[in-house]
Amino acid sequence: MKNPFDRVLVREGTCSVKFDARKAVFGREDVIPLWVADTDFAAPQAITEALVQRARHPAYGYTLFPDSLYESMIDWFRQHHHWSIKRHWVRMAPGVVPTLHAAARAFAGEGEGVIIQPPVYPPFFSSIEKTGRRVVENPLVVRGGRYEMDLDHLAACAASPDVKLLFLCSPHNPVGRVWSRAELEAVLDIARSHDLVVISDEIHADLVYPDRSAHTMLATLAEPGDPLLTAVAPSKTFNIPGMGLSAVVAERADLLKQLNNVFDAFHMLQCNPFSVAAFEAGYRSGADWLAEMMDYVRDNRDFVLGFMEQRLPDISVTGPEGTYLLWLDCRELGLGDADLKRFFVQKAGVGMNPGSSFGTGGSGYMRLNLGSPRSVLRQALEQIETAVTALKSE
Repeated sequence: MKNPFDRVLVREGTCSVKFDARKAVFGREDVIPLWVADTDFAAPQAITEALVQRARHPAYGYTLFPDSLYESMIDWFRQHHHWSIKRHWVRMAPGVVPTLHAAARAFAGEGEGVIIQPPVYPPFFSSIEKTGRRVVENPLVVRGGRYEMDLDHLAACAASPDVKLLFLCSPHNPVGRVWSRAELEAVLDIARSHDLVVISDEIHADLVYPDRSAHTMLATLAEPGDPLLTAVAPSKTFNIPGMGLSAVVAERADLLKQLNNVFDAFHMLQCNPFSVAAFEAGYRSGADWLAEMMDYVRDNRDFVLGFMEQRLPDISVTGPEGTYLLWLDCRELGLGDADLKRFFVQKAGVGMNPGSSFGTGGSGYMRLNLGSPRSVLRQALEQIETAVTALKSE
């Protein structure tokens, strides 16, 4: 392996949310942090070299988005996702979450509805609520041990005249589904029928396991005129979320203009010279690193699933198809949500995201981040095993 994913990086003291916010979030600094969705792996060497090279020039002024930046992204999605993007479809943005906030303002009025599919990434809720829009839930359903969309209910939600927008999470955080072509085509059919604008958050598009079906970009199934915008970023792909640069892609110029108007009203321009360098270097030179990283995370996934099956049967999990996140069903432990979080922190010494923060369907669950050296995961699982054994003996 060219990249030492087994290496334990010391991230304390780097202003890392995942590590340096443990005391504020969990009440103690010594929990093993398996929560925030970044990994504990060193980014591709090409990105570090690009940042060092840029830092050597001592002027860090206002920065343009060069043509080469767009070209790197367009080349990446053509080569890895069979998606042909035209330059004028792209608008750079200061992150996917700011894009959700801007989209809520651009495509729904105050009090109008935005559909989400919980359990889902918490900013899907907050970006709607904080902009004065109304959350409309289309909860995922579990069939045969696998999460699926309730498409009939989605159509019913979309039929309401004051529902204007759908936030789609694809691949889905936290349940790890990589939506099938048939599911995505059904979403587009519903959107067309009800003039429902779709913001497809595909930030995890590159994080699909080698033993699973490939991710399908929703835009590759769209027809001209479909009300669709796609949010993408190299941040999860190459572990550079702190760079804060993403992109929005829309074939329809009117949709991109509406979104641009919101960004421009708040002067939301992301022209950091380092984020530009990292973005381009990742898409230009990060493919081999990504393949090795996903092989490693796949092995982490299999290790955790095997450990739980053999030694933690009270916690169940369906193997994810994408993302480096695991959705743990802890309901057999018999604890309420507050006690469940407290149990993992105080008794097991492991910091994870409580499922209740992901909305409907999240009660009794926890989200675990697989993006750490295997030795760290092994230690966390052994501590959980000890805590569960003690709990069952009480």
